[in-house]
Amino acid sequence: MVPDLPRHSPRSPADTAARPRTIHRLADNGPVNDLASFAALLTPEGRALLDAVRDTDPADELAVATRLRREHPAELVSAALGQARLRQRAVAKFGAADAERMFFTPNGVEQSTRASVAAYRAGRMRELGIGSVADLCCGIGGDAIALARAGIRVLAVDRDPVTAAVARANAAALRLGDLVEVREADVTEVDTSGYDAVFVDPARRGGRGRIFDPEAYSPPLSWAVEAARQAPRAALKIAPGIPHEAIPDDAEAEWISDGGDVKEAVLWFGTRPGAIRATLLPGPRSLLSRGLPDPEARPVGRYLYEPDGAAIRAHLVAEVAAELDAGLIDPTIAYITADDLRPTPYATAYEITDQLPFNVKKLRALLREREVGILTVKKRGSAVEPEELRKKVKPQGPNAATVFLTRVAGAPTMLVGRPI
Repeated sequence: MVPDLPRHSPRSPADTAARPRTIHRLADNGPVNDLASFAALLTPEGRALLDAVRDTDPADELAVATRLRREHPAELVSAALGQARLRQRAVAKFGAADAERMFFTPNGVEQSTRASVAAYRAGRMRELGIGSVADLCCGIGGDAIALARAGIRVLAVDRDPVTAAVARANAAALRLGDLVEVREADVTEVDTSGYDAVFVDPARRGGRGRIFDPEAYSPPLSWAVEAARQAPRAALKIAPGIPHEAIPDDAEAEWISDGGDVKEAVLWFGTRPGAIRATLLPGPRSLLSRGLPDPEARPVGRYLYEPDGAAIRAHLVAEVAAELDAGLIDPTIAYITADDLRPTPYATAYEITDQLPFNVKKLRALLREREVGILTVKKRGSAVEPEELRKKVKPQGPNAATVFLTRVAGAPTMLVGRPI
């Protein structure tokens, strides 16, 4: 597969000369697609093909392609089959109703914001009184769509011509073209002065996978921060693993999880400088930092609480522990323990039945005695891999249990229990 270029890096003459413009494959085994081949998907013939291959099973793809190529150009058939495959992958992020009407690139499916997260962020912008947003590095338009559905006027900008064309087609497909203007341009050259806010979603993947250095984002985080500071309000989407020391003092930092999975972090400008927030979806439910000291460690009680990943990333374990009147099982481990069960949306509760020093033979014997065949293994502060442990204990039986591989007071420990 010919790799996609970084979506938003400033374009230079050397880049233009060295890299072809036909950079997107719409099928893993299909031809490289340029603007003309993507435009062919938008024709009546292309749309009819998309309808024809909508529910194609990957195992039947070769037979379907062979049949359709008798009446349609081979490149168009490959593009339609590739687009159908991308739409199937996109259902998890966009839902079937939207994914079946939208268009995607491989990078677009991978890097797009989950629709529920984009809708939450757009709703927060609407609550802030934002009526127009310059969406810089818009990709295939997922965030622009959420903003437009919140009634916000959007300028969506991407430097890649195919990606910009896909974003434009998506706005039209979802009947949001009146609110979304898509522009193919270098984001560093776009005048955003006429907009209430700026939203920047830098590319955080390169040819070798994820990029962890914020200055290696495309465009770099430092450029995005300066662009944000020039706008009345702004939101910068960043990787959830960003070091807290890299967060500007004049930004609010928010970590967002959806269904228990951490999806992104956002730096907000023009809201609450210095604030730290963990937001859980669905809900939303937000936990704000109160600057509490780290909770003290204590012996393992009857209940173990596993804080939501957004709370952990936001360094708000102390706030969760304060809600539960609980302590840590170890000063270095983000597991909370208490003797009483209290409801909280910010952590999952488990009832602990057994506490053992790390010993595989003793654990195997305990699980056999309890007839545990459905075993969930979680780890924090342990070098042992869950699958490795499962192979060694060979769970058998009708009952279920959860094993935590962790440390208690510095010692390798196994905690056995069940979710509440």
